[in-house]
Amino acid sequence: MSENLVLVYWHWWVIGLALIALEAFVPGAVFLWMGISALVVGLIVAFVTLGWPAQLVLFGLLSLASFFAYRRLRPRRDLLSDAPTLNRRGASYVGRQFTLAEPIVNGVGRLRVDDSQWRISGIDAPAGVTVRVVRADGATLHVERV
Repeated sequence: MSENLVLVYWHWWVIGLALIALEAFVPGAVFLWMGISALVVGLIVAFVTLGWPAQLVLFGLLSLASFFAYRRLRPRRDLLSDAPTLNRRGASYVGRQFTLAEPIVNGVGRLRVDDSQWRISGIDAPAGVTVRVVRADGATLHVERV
């Protein structure tokens, strides 16, 4: 960069507002903290004279510190779910018992659960036997006789 480069407080405020606006289009809380850091650098530069290299270093340090502080202090939402298998329908059947309407032949069969039909895998069994789902693997439920 040139020695004649001059960054004043309002440059940082424009950069900060642009980064915060960018956060609306690219969510993830990265640009938000960079934007807030730019606004803080602009506030500091309004009262303290700093060269552009010092301003850039300050911006970088504030951006990193604020982002990692946010990551460390934010509440963990993924651990608080009351329905952890909501988007994994097969996993929600693990442990449940069902009665076979069709037999399992050569280790493969079909099981109707509510409004859906599942491919099942397990030891051969005649229709009418009760089975328990032990695991789900994609669209296949693995079952064992009860």
